[in-house]
Amino acid sequence: MTDAEHASTLQPFDTSTSAKRYRAFSPSRIYAITTNTVTELTRLKVFYVLLVFALVLIGSSIFMAQFSFQQEFQILKDVSLGAISIFTSLLAIVATARLLPQDMEDRTVYTILAKPVTRFEYVLGKITGVLLLLAISTLVMVAAFVLVLYMREQAVLQVTARQLAGAPPDHIAEALRAVRSAAFNINIVPGIIIIYLKACLLAALTLFVSTFATSNIFTIVVMAFIYFIGHLEATAREYWLQAHSSGLIARAFLAVVALLFPDLQAFNLVDDIVAGTVISLALFTKTALLGVFYTVVYTLLAAVVFYGKEL
Repeated sequence: MTDAEHASTLQPFDTSTSAKRYRAFSPSRIYAITTNTVTELTRLKVFYVLLVFALVLIGSSIFMAQFSFQQEFQILKDVSLGAISIFTSLLAIVATARLLPQDMEDRTVYTILAKPVTRFEYVLGKITGVLLLLAISTLVMVAAFVLVLYMREQAVLQVTARQLAGAPPDHIAEALRAVRSAAFNINIVPGIIIIYLKACLLAALTLFVSTFATSNIFTIVVMAFIYFIGHLEATAREYWLQAHSSGLIARAFLAVVALLFPDLQAFNLVDDIVAGTVISLALFTKTALLGVFYTVVYTLLAAVVFYGKEL
């Protein structure tokens, strides 16, 4: 077949309804890629981390009986929320780093894109699958945390009631109320949401790095540097402003650095939660919007880079 005859056979297809459907944005195609991504990621061994987390959490509560109940609950919250933050961040980086390189190595990406699936839908479906996996993992760890916290609360309530058996009812009720307020705090909920949004940000940033990375190992190494830079950024910025003049050029430079490397320390609200400090609605809204903003921006950047990538 000559080139002219070959071109004539392709021309009718390009103007057909199938081609129009190919160019159309399809939530069903994104949903299919999302479910496939979640299924693929659940086969990884990272979920053993959740089991280790639960066992360590339950085991650590046994060794806290020697503290007062205020100290015990503070340590339990500090260890648990810190572990949730670290494990979700680690899961976001490791799970996302392997998506594109693994699909390209297995040639799965060619099979998917050969179907009526755009590159944007492919990227969006991949990141949505990771975010869904992070949500499930966070809920599992939070459920383990709440269960252990509730068990310790009930144990402390029984001990307190037994120790104050001969005290006036008002005194007993006040002591039990103090135990309950020390165990559960409304700040735990927004704190967990911020931890999840931080993991979403890291997942989107990892996906963006993986679009031009040569391997998943390279992506993980780069993200490790970005992770530490993001947590040290606030301290370095304060030092820079103190050591140098805070002129327009310096502030513009710091703004560029903050844009490229998000301030991950801003998402660390665990210390405030453990200390019992009330997280204001303004602080929660600002931090949550910052996490959503970075997640959307890095996802769009990943889609742009992947769109121009030669496969």
